[in-house]
Amino acid sequence: MSIIVQKFGGSSVANVARIKMVAKRIVRAKKRGVKPVVVVSALGDTTDELEKLVSQITDEPDEREMDMLLSTGEQVSVALLAMAIHELGVGAVSFTGPQVGIITDRLHTKARILGINAARIHQALRRDKVVIVAGFQGRTESGEITTLGRGGSDLTAVALAQVLGATACEIYTDVDGIYTADPRIVRDARMIEQISYDEILEMAALGAKVMHARSVEVGKKFNVPIYVRNSAHNGKGTLITKESKKMEDVVVSGVALMEDEAKITIFSVPDKPGIAAKIFAKLAAGEVNIDMIIQNKTETNTTDISFTVYKKELRKALRVVKDAVSKLGVRRVVCDENISKVSIVGVGMRSHSGVAAKMFRCLARKQINIDMISTSEIKISCVVNGRKGKQAVRAIHKEFGLGTGKGQKGRA
Repeated sequence: MSIIVQKFGGSSVANVARIKMVAKRIVRAKKRGVKPVVVVSALGDTTDELEKLVSQITDEPDEREMDMLLSTGEQVSVALLAMAIHELGVGAVSFTGPQVGIITDRLHTKARILGINAARIHQALRRDKVVIVAGFQGRTESGEITTLGRGGSDLTAVALAQVLGATACEIYTDVDGIYTADPRIVRDARMIEQISYDEILEMAALGAKVMHARSVEVGKKFNVPIYVRNSAHNGKGTLITKESKKMEDVVVSGVALMEDEAKITIFSVPDKPGIAAKIFAKLAAGEVNIDMIIQNKTETNTTDISFTVYKKELRKALRVVKDAVSKLGVRRVVCDENISKVSIVGVGMRSHSGVAAKMFRCLARKQINIDMISTSEIKISCVVNGRKGKQAVRAIHKEFGLGTGKGQKGRA
């Protein structure tokens, strides 16, 4: 019997009715002759609610204690799901991440998986149990509880699929699959039947919330087939897989929007070798993640440096930056939280010219100014005014003909 890993997000287990529905789906899979290993997120908005409690206590919580708190959400959901499966007359056993041997590094709140000892899972499968694992969490080699960052349950699922030699990893959520844009923003967004690891990796990193970027990296590295499906019905969903020739025929696969970043600008930085390195080395030491960077040389032998960070890390980033430039004669450091990053993604960009110009002309027609631009082989990102982000996504989506009934049906 083959092993299949199924991951259910918080929306799929948001209440008792949905937990029972998920339990029935799992039991049906088992009766088809597969061995389900199930990864579950915390119920509904549990993680958000826990973070709100923290915000009422402190603006800068200790990260170890955050992991202790946030890891409790998944423990509730795995136990309830196991009980629901028991009620259907099927054996099931729930485990936390540490209990199934998910070992991580020591970076609290965004730990990386170092290895998985799947012995307890194999034992339970041999006893004909449905195995249910708490997503998003693990432990260090010294026994400290860690979490893998937002969306980390996807990473748990894909990593387990690789270690267990599963035939596939199914990511169940509250949408039918991966779309050309967020359907809540673009009404005629179209579901993509098949997309490459590289494309979805870019889209995940650029704000698309269906898949966790690090989980796709693992899938790509070990060639794990990943299906994104709706937990409410039996639709085919979207397959994330290796790039194929037919994917290159499509110039743009999708449009993504990120609204949780802020821009920091350092004015009048001395134009000397090594200055930028010192500033960003300090940010790296402070474990601040940097996204886009632009440096502009002025006529006064100084440069202005702008870069983007996650809003949740803005306070820490500003503190680190001001400390780093305090002795450099820098005039001022400012931040802008009212920004949006709009991006297009597609492996077809490699072989088609004029894509950037088409995107920029589209934004110009809508009177949307571009603050920053970043490109790679298969993506183009623009930072625009925060209030213009959704308008930009809709305009670009239409410009590239990505809506339903346009382009090549079934592919982005």
